[in-house]
Amino acid sequence: MSDADDGDDSRLPEPLRTVTPPSGTHPDAQMDAIGWLIFLGLLVLLLPVLPLLLVVWLISRASDALSPR
Repeated sequence: MSDADDGDDSRLPEPLRTVTPPSGTHPDAQMDAIGWLIFLGLLVLLLPVLPLLLVVWLISRASDALSPR
């Protein structure tokens, strides 16, 4: 048991974060296009809801301004 402790550092080696070699930075046009498509899809879906959200926000602000503190 004491043979293993002779000058041996008991710290673990630094963990490996990946099993593949790093590839460096590069543009990823496919993921960029998918991101834009998701953004545009959400914009098309949420645009009709925007006036309703604006009315709810205005009512909330008005009720806060009219309520006594």
